[in-house]
Amino acid sequence: MFGWFKPERRERRRKVRQDRQHLQERARRFLKRYLEADDTRKPQFYRAVEEISRNCQPAELSSAASSLDDSRIAEAVSQAAMQMVMDHNRRLDEGNQISDFVTDACATVAVAYHRAAAVYVEDEEMQELGTAAVHLLTMATSYMIAQKE
Repeated sequence: MFGWFKPERRERRRKVRQDRQHLQERARRFLKRYLEADDTRKPQFYRAVEEISRNCQPAELSSAASSLDDSRIAEAVSQAAMQMVMDHNRRLDEGNQISDFVTDACATVAVAYHRAAAVYVEDEEMQELGTAAVHLLTMATSYMIAQKE
């Protein structure tokens, strides 16, 4: 009766495994560094995640007739941010602080949007990490809006 749920569930588990492998450590490091930063450095974190999030938005969002639902948008943003992380891993820039900071920010954005897309519903640890990433992204968006006003 509920066999049609299995492919979706299997896909979520695959995404969680992939996120644990490629994103979890980087997102944790970014969030930890954010918490350790003083108030003068926090805007750097806000700008990084807000800009990455904005740059990863699907092109379809620019048209008024977008038919994408919220979960598909979140998935698309997460995949774009994940691709940025994977591209960094291929370049082997390890040890470059600026490159690592940006890549960690990409991982944090990817985790936040996977949390928003309900990918982590069966994984409490990733759900908690995703929630923290979503909170940071929300604060970043609010900060950037306040800076424009």
